[in-house]
Amino acid sequence: MSRLWLVSVAPAALLAAAPARAQDATATAGATIADDQDQTTAAGGTDTDIVVMGFGQSRQVQTVSAIDMARLTPGTSPLKAVAKLPGVNFQSADAFGAYEWSTRISLRGFNQNQLGFTLDGVPLGDMSYGNVNGLHISRAVLSENLAATTVAQGAGALGTASTSNLGGTLQFTSRKPSDTFDLVASGTYGSDDTWRGFARLDSGDLGGGLKGYLSYGYLTTDKWKGYGTQRQHQVNAKLVEDLGARGSITAFVNYSDRRENDYQDLSLDIIRRRGLNDDNISNDYALALQLARVYQNQAALAAYRTANNGATAGFVAPWSGAGLTFPTGFGSVDDAYYDAAGLRRDWLGGVTFDGRLTDQLSIVSTAYYHHNRGQGSWITPYSPTPAGALGGNGETLPIASAAAYGYASPLGFRTTEYGIDRAGNLTRLTLDTGANRFELGGWYESNSFTQARRFYGMSNTASDRSARDFQSNPYFTQWNGKYDTETLQYYLADTLRLGALTLNGGWKGMRVRNQANLLTGSLVNGKIKAEDWFLPQVGAVFDLGSGAELFASYTENMRAFVSSATSGPFATTQAGFNAIRNTLKPETSKTGEGGVRLRRGGLQLSAAGYYIHFANRLLSFSNGSGIQGNPPTLNNAGNVESYGAELAASYRVARPLTLFASYSYNRSTYQDNVVAADGTLLSPTKGKTVVDTPEHMAKGEIVYDDDRFFARVGGDYMTKRYFTYLNDQSVGARLLVDASLGYRLRGVGGVLEGLAIEGSVTNLTDKRYISTIGSNGYTASGDNQTLLAGAPRQWFVTLRRGF
Repeated sequence: MSRLWLVSVAPAALLAAAPARAQDATATAGATIADDQDQTTAAGGTDTDIVVMGFGQSRQVQTVSAIDMARLTPGTSPLKAVAKLPGVNFQSADAFGAYEWSTRISLRGFNQNQLGFTLDGVPLGDMSYGNVNGLHISRAVLSENLAATTVAQGAGALGTASTSNLGGTLQFTSRKPSDTFDLVASGTYGSDDTWRGFARLDSGDLGGGLKGYLSYGYLTTDKWKGYGTQRQHQVNAKLVEDLGARGSITAFVNYSDRRENDYQDLSLDIIRRRGLNDDNISNDYALALQLARVYQNQAALAAYRTANNGATAGFVAPWSGAGLTFPTGFGSVDDAYYDAAGLRRDWLGGVTFDGRLTDQLSIVSTAYYHHNRGQGSWITPYSPTPAGALGGNGETLPIASAAAYGYASPLGFRTTEYGIDRAGNLTRLTLDTGANRFELGGWYESNSFTQARRFYGMSNTASDRSARDFQSNPYFTQWNGKYDTETLQYYLADTLRLGALTLNGGWKGMRVRNQANLLTGSLVNGKIKAEDWFLPQVGAVFDLGSGAELFASYTENMRAFVSSATSGPFATTQAGFNAIRNTLKPETSKTGEGGVRLRRGGLQLSAAGYYIHFANRLLSFSNGSGIQGNPPTLNNAGNVESYGAELAASYRVARPLTLFASYSYNRSTYQDNVVAADGTLLSPTKGKTVVDTPEHMAKGEIVYDDDRFFARVGGDYMTKRYFTYLNDQSVGARLLVDASLGYRLRGVGGVLEGLAIEGSVTNLTDKRYISTIGSNGYTASGDNQTLLAGAPRQWFVTLRRGF
């Protein structure tokens, strides 16, 4: 039986386990898991396994290796690569799964901001779109530089650097530099004028154990509907100094500049009237002006009637000649906005020392720093440009016909602007005494986050600002705040090996202090903290022999508050914060799971069942359409109960042919109604299904690879999902199919050796469906403009070498 270790995720340890080349990743994939493991035997995978089932782990765990991710279209998000795993609900409105506004992943009913994410142990925060404490994996590292992605569906390990992992973790492991000089490259072209290029130069061993790599990736693609571009530049660099028996030192720097025009958020009503292809009208500024003028005329008339007891005599419209009726085909100003975009620029770097102090005592310590500048843009008819504001060209805008209202243009440019400067350290000491393996680890992070809502002038005649540019010269700052978060976490763990039985246990403790310092506006100044110094975990694995094992675990976790003006306890008024600050409790979870695994020949099987008690579930109720930017209402929904079962099977029929399938059942329901502090019923949620939680999911995949010809076809099915807390609105079930086919040159030698050409198709059956729900949050009931359409069938052709 393999030795079982309970370890935290520290980059050097992961780097040591990562392969020198991506093709070797599967055999060591199990060693990337921050859990009880054996880094020598890893998870027992082979170089043809699609998924490693987590053998030897005391919890439900699966790992997808680099060789499997390489079968997807270059640039595809690693989140899409793990979508086939049981319990994983992944959605995105684009073919790559990288469009951040739409990207969502959930596990067993826990949404994305209740999960934990790390890259080589470095925390990525909760990877939400307006991330306040990290960055998305699509910006943190190029997908070609990943060695493995590991999903723990129930709970992460004690040492995971996350304060949001109530319901599981995703841990990404980057590859280490190759021992030999190498140049790896690929180029992709496809639907919607998609161009994707990647190149990586490995230095090989430069002498004395020093080696590194430098890589660059570029992506540009037109939106599949409407008008606009999504573009990204990325650079990854890594340097490793092998110190032999003393350990190693690793340094890395990753850079990303991502700018993407957004798709229009939809409601069921908009879809019924205008179809799934409804989108922003970025090609028609005149139409956007007309829609805004009509809306503002209607709003002014309604206000006039209210002020004059319903009378309309004497009313003067802000925009003479625009009328009160929308153009044919439009029923609302929310049917189509002019434009929206997301901009993110990130630097992420770190240094790790992985050293052996004695034969029994070792240390891994990582220091890291992350700097981010971001901007979310919306060109909005709800905030017309006032007279005297500066347009994008710096000119004073004319007042035109809206002089009586002080309008210079019916459109305004609204931004949410972000800045992150965070630094931290993760350190782990490990003492191996034979039967026991003891660990003591800690994590400290200081995060200074700035966030502002600003408005910029727009022209009354022609567009003079691009949504994909960082803006300057605002005419108004609605609010501007500085939000500081201090995180302190420690853990103690022991793994005891008793023949066929291995026990592991321990606890972690954390304290997260949040402080809001409002510089401008009427939001919140204040402090709040989440603290729990004893969150236990216990687990066991019993080797039944003949490749079979039983596993079980129990875990308690807490999710800290976030420091932000747009989410969490600070996303309200001062009076609202004062009313909840002394009674608001952090969300907590208690997870019990168990199951059986079997490996026999080319067959891997895993079956697991689980029960989760989720306390103090905080529901965020949206107010108005997302473009209006109204603060959400935060309410405690009490408890949530989740239970379910997960099955996964992988069968290597013959070396070239592998079959994979998974099935998940999940039942997640709110156990309490939402009530006000005075006991007033706000929302009768008791017994309702948790939003965005399909009850059934089934996935399957067939892979053929004989080292020359390779092919893959995969299917992903899920049942309906609710997008209101009272379950009166939902989107239907859907089945998606992807496929790819390619050929490699073998035996030709030279630079052509391993050259491959591949064609791939996403959404092969051209299914028309709704992908993401909750893009603008959730409401108690009724329709809501919070849906995104999934991409239609798209094709791509790739030429690559060295993969």
